[in-house]
Amino acid sequence: MKKIAFFDTKSYDKASFDAVNKDYEIIYIESKLNGRTAIMAKGCEAVCAFVNDTIDKSVIDALYEGGTRVIAMRCAGYSNIDFKAAFGKINVVRVPAYSPYAVAEHAMALLLSLNRKIHKAYNRTRDFNFNISGLTGFDLHGKTAGVIGTGKIGRAFIDICKGFGMKILAYDPYPVKEADFEYTDTDTLYAKSDIISLHCPLTADNRRMINADAFTKMKNDVFIINTSRGALIDSSALLDALKSGKVRGAGLDVYEEEGDIFFEDMSDTVIDDDVLALLISCPNVLLTSHQAFLTREALGNIANVTLSNLDDFFSGRDLPNEVCYQCDTGKIDECRAGKKGRCF
Repeated sequence: MKKIAFFDTKSYDKASFDAVNKDYEIIYIESKLNGRTAIMAKGCEAVCAFVNDTIDKSVIDALYEGGTRVIAMRCAGYSNIDFKAAFGKINVVRVPAYSPYAVAEHAMALLLSLNRKIHKAYNRTRDFNFNISGLTGFDLHGKTAGVIGTGKIGRAFIDICKGFGMKILAYDPYPVKEADFEYTDTDTLYAKSDIISLHCPLTADNRRMINADAFTKMKNDVFIINTSRGALIDSSALLDALKSGKVRGAGLDVYEEEGDIFFEDMSDTVIDDDVLALLISCPNVLLTSHQAFLTREALGNIANVTLSNLDDFFSGRDLPNEVCYQCDTGKIDECRAGKKGRCF
């Protein structure tokens, strides 16, 4: 029975994987994968990792020396992996789509809560304060949603917005064919959108794409929603835009420096991140801790696809969900090196 070192384990991970696992010995490890903990995978043929694990060259080398030959990411993102170091040593697979509806619905939940001040109303009524002054929102119907990234999650969010009677402007460097919504450039999207929601992977080209210059191009009172990757937004620039009133509110499920904070109980810790502390203190910021994916359906899909990826690897079959530095689209059939089936 193959051994899997499962890093950054939470209770919901263990429950969802134990419910479907029959063929592997899973060694659950609470610590994140990094240079100090990689030794814990020694003797394991596979490692299961998550989005905030550190998988740099030193970790890759340590895993390879310990006998690991495949890293199974139980998430869609992979910007935390040194693929060049992994190439030729360790194959990397991921879960490209576990539930686009889970993330898209959470994005809309953030928008609705911010707009209608649900979080404020909840706190008031818990104290038997039934005053509704200061809780005014606006109709979403007829407003324009600017959606950056039109993969499965972005399109699911677009469908939700259409249900509210919203107009859609979209941007994606790889637009879908025969789309039933309008594509435009980022400058136009910034200028015309009442709400901007991010649904794209993090790349070298779009890191901090929402920056001080982008904010100057946006409408006043714009809402910013991010359920993708924190580093898509320059957090200091966002804080300035909130202070100036340019941004009406921000709904964030991710943060660019979340790695050592999110998914952990930090309630008894002084957070050594002034920008994060200030964002949380803003009354018009609603921040959740990377939980947009967290539905029963998504957890089940993550477990099933992750184990299926490992089945494919150990059975010698093609790896449709493999990623490497030569095919950073995450789709083996679009590999720039022309490989088919497996990267190596």
